[in-house]
Amino acid sequence: MGNRIRVLFAVLSAMLILAGCSGSGHPAGKAGNLSGKLVIFHAGSLSVPFKEMAAEFMSEHPAVKVERVAGGSLSMIRQVTELGKRADIVASADYSAIPKMMYPKYADWTIRFATNRMVVAFTSSSKFADEINESNWYEILQRPGVRFGRADPDVDPCGYRTLMVWQLAERYYGVPGLYKRLNDACPQENVRPKSVELLALLESGELDYAFEYQSVAVQHGLKYVNLPREIDLSDPKLNKTYSMAVVRVAGKAPGQKVEMRGSAITYGITIPKTAQNREAAVQFLEFCLGEKGKAILKKNGQEPVAPALVDDMDELPEELRALVSPAK
Repeated sequence: MGNRIRVLFAVLSAMLILAGCSGSGHPAGKAGNLSGKLVIFHAGSLSVPFKEMAAEFMSEHPAVKVERVAGGSLSMIRQVTELGKRADIVASADYSAIPKMMYPKYADWTIRFATNRMVVAFTSSSKFADEINESNWYEILQRPGVRFGRADPDVDPCGYRTLMVWQLAERYYGVPGLYKRLNDACPQENVRPKSVELLALLESGELDYAFEYQSVAVQHGLKYVNLPREIDLSDPKLNKTYSMAVVRVAGKAPGQKVEMRGSAITYGITIPKTAQNREAAVQFLEFCLGEKGKAILKKNGQEPVAPALVDDMDELPEELRALVSPAK
């Protein structure tokens, strides 16, 4: 009887060891048992890198189906907070929009994970494409017959960042009234809910120029003008300068306005409190913040924040804490 018990104990121990492992080397209940739908709401400018990340993540976790919904970051947030849509992850092109619009009811932490810069995108067919540069772009855009577009500031951070660029350009170039002249030269028919919707208008020739993120221009093979750092919202060291630009956008409730103040472009990501597949969401963020995710961002023209920063380490899922540092 004693030998039988010892054999049974050995068999049970072996089974427990096997049950605690998965093909990817993670404990069961972490990677091995991931399944179901993972819904990610993200900025349109993250479409290309997140498509790659989702494909890689699903290859590692075949029982998980990643569904991505792309759009203007403010619109994506409102889908969760106002319309009650399911999102297991929300990624915004402006990290500050998450605390402003989702705290405290829908989220309580934000990770800053990627950067970008504003550029003026165009094609070889754009009017004056052979003349435009960082010194004369604002003059070129005001020439007769030149058509340029921007995103809607109430929907897409690229929209209010465009207006910030114009405000900063007025100061930088010393041209009084430049902001108003650029605004007047860009009619409402050239404004789209999200900046990536301007790409088709550029490629068809309906627009000559569009204000975009550098990563978007790189991903779509567009030409672009690099703006001076003092106005392109790329350098955290210039946040004091950027903060002189202020745009008011639609807030949480109808009729409410939220003040967005200029700062270096930094993307943010969180897991909403209403997430239905939190386990898969945590692991996707592990992937995104890890070496594979950072390599995908870099390949697509977006520099990762290194290390990634979080505003509240205590609220952050424990699995992610080793991948971030506290934000100042």
